[in-house]
Amino acid sequence: MRGPPRLAAAWAALCLTACAASLGAPRPAPMIATGWTPATAELKRVGLGLPGGAILAPNARFAGGIEIVADAASPLHSLSDLKLTGDGGFVTVSDGGDLVRGRLRLDETGRLVGVDGLAFRRLTLTDGSPIADKADGDAEGLALTPSGDVLVSFERRHRIWNYGALAALRDRPAPVPSPDHPFTENEGMEGLSAAPDGWRAAGEDGGVWDCTTRACNVAAPPSTPVTDGDFRTTGLDRDPSGDGWFAVQRRFRPPLDVRAQVRRMGRDGALGPVLVELKLPGTTDNFEGVAAEARNGATRLYILSDDNLNPMQRTLLLAFDIR
Repeated sequence: MRGPPRLAAAWAALCLTACAASLGAPRPAPMIATGWTPATAELKRVGLGLPGGAILAPNARFAGGIEIVADAASPLHSLSDLKLTGDGGFVTVSDGGDLVRGRLRLDETGRLVGVDGLAFRRLTLTDGSPIADKADGDAEGLALTPSGDVLVSFERRHRIWNYGALAALRDRPAPVPSPDHPFTENEGMEGLSAAPDGWRAAGEDGGVWDCTTRACNVAAPPSTPVTDGDFRTTGLDRDPSGDGWFAVQRRFRPPLDVRAQVRRMGRDGALGPVLVELKLPGTTDNFEGVAAEARNGATRLYILSDDNLNPMQRTLLLAFDIR
């Protein structure tokens, strides 16, 4: 989704924390799968910014960060969710209607230092034609099911479509059950993740649903409608231990209070203590994607920000280890 209103001054303040050394360009993929197009970018190293910004729980540790810088016409903007493929790769989706994939680059200590092999492909409609209308292509959530299928949730025209296996994506996606809820046009299913028996969807304005191939059931009913001044769930991924999920949330309170946070989510949709909070004067932005994997006895989290094609915002990928 687009960032909250009246954010120009806030994003300008964020730019004061944006100085970073260039890491050069991502390494190209040795082979590009059929249907995918290489994407170019510049990478910059990113830290947590000025003291007083980031607040980490005692069991959380920052594990590196990068900014992905691309030209205005690139599909590497407005990235709205993030999932890991289990082999060092990742896939993300944009609210412009593209899938983007690449590989994480870690140093010898396991810190995130870059991404490589970036490529993209256009999402398609159920008739097989490429999405051309923003109202059709406002993709916000992404899930990889245990069987390997790629699910994408859309807002404006609220729905979830199954694009099949990542290695052999369907040109004609299949609609699957989605929550029977009157989402507003630009506040839909921002969070989407695999679940024990299917997938879990979280609404930006509240509510959590567990879905199977047959139907969706309410796990946590929407409460009083949230405002831009409240934390809103913008991304969701399964805890690799199998015990719940991780949720990323975003909040804006004018004029300059821009925050993101990561919390665990239980089976009942209840949120646990804050594990990571990002705010000014530290590094922060419109974080909408979260992905988790087990690594060296800890849980590695990656969070991704949506720059809304706004030159005052950034596409950031940050890593944290949770023990």
